[in-house]
Amino acid sequence: MFEFTKRRGRWVLGVFAVLALVLGALGATLFDRVEGGGYTDSGSESSRALDVLRDEFGQGPPNLVLLVETEDSVDDPESTAAATALVANLQERAGITDVLSYWTTHQPALRSLDNKQGLIVATVLGSEREIDERVAAVADDLAGTQGELRVRVGGFAMLMHETVEQSKTDIVKGEAIAFPLTLLALLFVFGGLVAASLPLLVAVVTVLMTMGTLWLLAVFTPLAVTATNVATLLGLGLAIDYSLLIVNRYRDELTEGRAPADAVRATLRTAGRTVAFSALTVAVALAGLVFFPLLAIRSMGYAGVIVAGLAALVSLTVLPAILLLLGTNIDRGQLGWWFLRAPRPAPGEGAWHKLATAVMGKPIPIGLAVAAVLLLLGTPFLGVKLGFPDERVLPPSMNSRQVAETVQRDFGDSDQDTLVAVLPDSAYSAEGLDAIARTMSDLDNVRRVDTATGSYAQGGRLAEPTALNARFRAERAAYLSIVPSTGDSHELGTLVEQLRAQEVPSEILIGGVAAANVDSVNAIEDALPWALAFVVILMLIVLFLLTGSVVLPVLAVVLSALSLTATFGALVWIFQDGHLSGVLGFTVTGDLSATVPVMLFAAAFGLAMDYQVFLLSRIREEYDRTGKNEAAVALGLERIGRIVTAAAILISLVFLGFLASDITFMKAFGIGLPLAVIVDATLVRGFLLPAAMKVLGEANWYAPDFLRRLHDRWGLDEGGARANLPVRDPLGVTGKPTVEVIDPLARAEAERAAAKVDDPLARVEAERAAAKGEESSAHTEQSRRVATKGDEALAGARED
Repeated sequence: MFEFTKRRGRWVLGVFAVLALVLGALGATLFDRVEGGGYTDSGSESSRALDVLRDEFGQGPPNLVLLVETEDSVDDPESTAAATALVANLQERAGITDVLSYWTTHQPALRSLDNKQGLIVATVLGSEREIDERVAAVADDLAGTQGELRVRVGGFAMLMHETVEQSKTDIVKGEAIAFPLTLLALLFVFGGLVAASLPLLVAVVTVLMTMGTLWLLAVFTPLAVTATNVATLLGLGLAIDYSLLIVNRYRDELTEGRAPADAVRATLRTAGRTVAFSALTVAVALAGLVFFPLLAIRSMGYAGVIVAGLAALVSLTVLPAILLLLGTNIDRGQLGWWFLRAPRPAPGEGAWHKLATAVMGKPIPIGLAVAAVLLLLGTPFLGVKLGFPDERVLPPSMNSRQVAETVQRDFGDSDQDTLVAVLPDSAYSAEGLDAIARTMSDLDNVRRVDTATGSYAQGGRLAEPTALNARFRAERAAYLSIVPSTGDSHELGTLVEQLRAQEVPSEILIGGVAAANVDSVNAIEDALPWALAFVVILMLIVLFLLTGSVVLPVLAVVLSALSLTATFGALVWIFQDGHLSGVLGFTVTGDLSATVPVMLFAAAFGLAMDYQVFLLSRIREEYDRTGKNEAAVALGLERIGRIVTAAAILISLVFLGFLASDITFMKAFGIGLPLAVIVDATLVRGFLLPAAMKVLGEANWYAPDFLRRLHDRWGLDEGGARANLPVRDPLGVTGKPTVEVIDPLARAEAERAAAKVDDPLARVEAERAAAKGEESSAHTEQSRRVATKGDEALAGARED
């Protein structure tokens, strides 16, 4: 790859520029293809109930509400005429059925208590995209002033439409916040305009290509709006992290005296492999979301895999090509102050080295104390109440929220939470339907049941059937409409379970918004074990290929999961219990969207494992060099400390862009992801990892003999330096002696120097490596002699 980029660097840049422009142009219309919902399981009982309603009755649950306000009274002749005209307008539109209103039915439930407002309720049929287009047309044509009337459009269909529109606005605001903050942070990190601009350039190309790729994906499969939010801010964060690692390593290689081309080659051989490996871990974590049947979750999985792959691809192709063109000019525009370019402390003198050494001095009490703090911070999650988004997740200015709140406040009994009980392929007699309706109407929290045989309440018939009741029967099916007397989501969930527990002679399907929410929570719970198993198993395999150990992968997974406890505790404490709601600007609903913990876990776990790759690869390198567990941990943390700190700060700044969203569950990502990154980069890296690796000792590096041979053949190595080195057996389980390696990097390069090499540059590098190896060996021999003399002197002193 490097040789091709070196020869065709301008061609690579040209191709990616064209791809970014073309895919970016496609991505500009992505919001026309995504869906605002995606929170239902298409294979669930509630979805099957809606399918029967659509196919057999040509109906569906009411999802469109027009709130009509008059100046005096809804019964005025002028108001009646204007409102009737609105009803006729809706009835003439394709895809809109079951149009009911106060002015055509005179039902008291459709009139406000002050007699100045009335409702027009209808059902918009079609796919998610068709429903979105139809409700948008209704809002454009009918919302606002209509003669003597003021009309506002609401309902579930309008809620989904406004969610998509709000997401468009949120992305622009999020990027407007993330870009300036990130640029300032990059200037602090690199101290120069040229170097600081490169990660942002890579991020822009990554986001443009991701949005276009999602547009192409939406041609073949449905896609929810959640994918767009992930594509932008996660794309920005990963691209900046990866390019930060590469640019910093490139500058270090230049500082050591390498020519630009050699510096790029060395960077790709080391940092480049880490980037590819890190992207793989993020992609694996987010790929687990495709196991869930909910489109909103699955779409985030699609987007996460795509954005992780493209962030790595652009960082490993476009960025090296730019670095080759810039050469040493990357340090132009220096501001005179920076972070990563600050003088490095002597080995063993860095802050991270001192911290790791102190922790390893008392690993058990320190490790247990930090673990206890994290578990304590996670205790609020034990009281989590899962629900699904309603109009309150949108800002108060949204029409769908205003309509819903007005109906709840100004109308007596509304039918907004109506459930349906569908009897497919049934030939029920009037007596059979009457018996089922009486039984259901007698359940707690049921206000009324309507069906073909009339209306029922409290176990008795409330009203005889009228012409409107004929819609409850079809040639081969029937259904009942159950109007609850409560709007509490948990009481509605209990009612759904009670309705499904009714014993009837044939199949009965319970549908409606509350039933869909129950089914969605069940679908998440059913898919969760499979998704976790997929992610954990693949993550263990990938980390084994990196470390060659069967212990370290398990430790990394456990620590990464433990780091998320504070995040989930904060989610419940803030968004369910309502703390900081005034500061963050959201409405407390009393529950947590069931999709948020799942999606947040995938993203945060992937990022935590991303940093584990950074740490473990460097610790493994130090262990190969020194052969000492404690020294490897301390030196590894010291050498990777500043770059991981910078990466954590940068990606946290990017994720703060989620807080700009006016959608409550997107704000949760703005809190959860930065918190997860910060906890992992501080408490886990500084305390738990050193403590655990000290306690485990040489067992950290254990692997059975057959797995060791497998790793020797297929293992992934950041620097490619361990390929032909003798293998340690720290536990002595194979009976083979432990081999002490003085400097494996120098030895490997020195061995290559002994071969006939036609490349002059490679020959020079090999000669340098051989010299380093000789110096290291001489230094080690000298240290051994000094230690021997010291021991002899100490023994003599003891004899005296």
